[in-house]
Amino acid sequence: MTSHEPLTGPAGATGSGTSSSGAAGSADPLVEVTDLTVDFGEVRAVDRLSFTLEPGGALGVVGESGSGKSAAAYALLGLHRGTGARVGGSVLVAGTDVNAADERGLRALRGARAAMVFQDPLSSLDPYYPVGDQIAEVYRVHRPVNRRAARARAVEVLDRVGIPDAARRSRLRPHEFSGGMRQRALIAMALACEPRLLVADEPTTALDVTVQAQILDLLHDLRHETGMGLLLVTHDVGVAAESVDDVLVMRRGAEVERGPVARVLGAPREPYTKELLAAVPRLEVRRTASVSAVEGAPLVPAVEDAAPLIEAVDLRRAFGRGSGRVAAVDGVSLTVRAGETLGIVGESGSGKTTLGRMLVRLLDPTSGRLRYRGREIGALPERELRPFRRELQMVFQDPVASLNPRRSVGESVADPLRAAGERDEGRIRDRVGALLERVGLEPAHFERYPHEFSGGQRQRVGIARALAAEPKLIVCDEPVSALDVTTQAQVVALLAELQRELGIGLVFIAHDLAVVRQVSDRVAVMRRGVLVEQGEADAVYEDPRDPYTRQLLAAVPALDPGLAAARRAARRELARA
Repeated sequence: MTSHEPLTGPAGATGSGTSSSGAAGSADPLVEVTDLTVDFGEVRAVDRLSFTLEPGGALGVVGESGSGKSAAAYALLGLHRGTGARVGGSVLVAGTDVNAADERGLRALRGARAAMVFQDPLSSLDPYYPVGDQIAEVYRVHRPVNRRAARARAVEVLDRVGIPDAARRSRLRPHEFSGGMRQRALIAMALACEPRLLVADEPTTALDVTVQAQILDLLHDLRHETGMGLLLVTHDVGVAAESVDDVLVMRRGAEVERGPVARVLGAPREPYTKELLAAVPRLEVRRTASVSAVEGAPLVPAVEDAAPLIEAVDLRRAFGRGSGRVAAVDGVSLTVRAGETLGIVGESGSGKTTLGRMLVRLLDPTSGRLRYRGREIGALPERELRPFRRELQMVFQDPVASLNPRRSVGESVADPLRAAGERDEGRIRDRVGALLERVGLEPAHFERYPHEFSGGQRQRVGIARALAAEPKLIVCDEPVSALDVTTQAQVVALLAELQRELGIGLVFIAHDLAVVRQVSDRVAVMRRGVLVEQGEADAVYEDPRDPYTRQLLAAVPALDPGLAAARRAARRELARA
């Protein structure tokens, strides 16, 4: 089988999928959920939710973090069984009464008739076994075949999901796959037994924009080739627009609005749906428009004539030795001025994070020059670099990993103050309280620990810690990539407000091109360690010069299903070119 040949559907035929609002020739829904409730202790995660999905249909379940969408999806495969959660109501999937089924019935359902693709492929794949062996094992659980036939099936489905040289790569372990390839491998595992239903829980959240587009295109093609149904859980409304026929909007465990994707996204009826859509960054919206949309926000002052705050000249960083030596950043030159935001975009592995860490001297450049306010700092030893440490700060992608779980957030925010010599505990507490309040938290949160905060709140703590040092430059490395759209919008607005008030220079590293346009004065596009294009944000977005930049822009999800289809066609044309 080549990667272009269709897989046989569950009924032994191929063909286009049908809408979740109705499927010709099918008497019974593929999924029928009635008054579903899921309780974790005293917390009701899903509250009397009802919906149906017809064979071949695609339903997107969208909402903020904590809306109950994943809890509802897990109930379709009985994954709450044995966790202590209380599940009520009725869940029928491919003829199985999930809540009433015994363990044997659930095993027969999972994998064979319904399969799930989880958000984090690393936690779903065994790190000790080759990927092909894991897929083959799943296949043998549900099909009476020998090991050789199961291995052949594993290679077949890996090939179908676009894994190049599938026979060889099937012998590799998960850590030898990229993030996008691991997600493809999970989809291949789900497809092995030709399920009638695929449940995908945030399958593209951790992926860059081009890999995300590839996965969404793959799901679209597979659904239309095999006739399987798709239930897609996502906080990214644009992802839903790319992939489904109908949308179910959830909030606090309950349905807010449901209907055809074009109607719900194009003419939402409920205030919450309108708020959710208003928070989604648009690729076509210029920064001045998005900044002005923040209530009471003045326009960002022009900084073109200001002296550079940070200046990189032919900056390079290599890793490894001998023939294995790789240049992660290769000859990059750029400047950032006070009060200006430089957005840096590119795929995973493009060198964005390595560059950002060099700009604040968390990594030493291999060669090139780095000047801060006219002073050469690229080769300064740590002792001479200390006076600059406070003024060069970084906000990291994962606030959980960058905050000590054994210390209160107040103590973490206070670290830069103590490092600067402050010893008066009263003044430290007052300053930390003011910083927490400044980023939208409360002074009383000083004594709380990181696990007591949501993802958006933890990111605010990270920003408060960076501000404690009174920096002149902050490098933000994917600061909103794991946040839902409303929390993302709040953090972006906070950064813009702080920049206006304090005149801070910002470097905003992200793979989400729509967010980058919303916040950036200028944009630099990286690929394989090199800047392929940089310039004023509007010029780069409206008239990209480099083919790679055009490829990135074509991969951005669109809220309009018609535009999404056009972009899918454009991606195919670019792939053929």
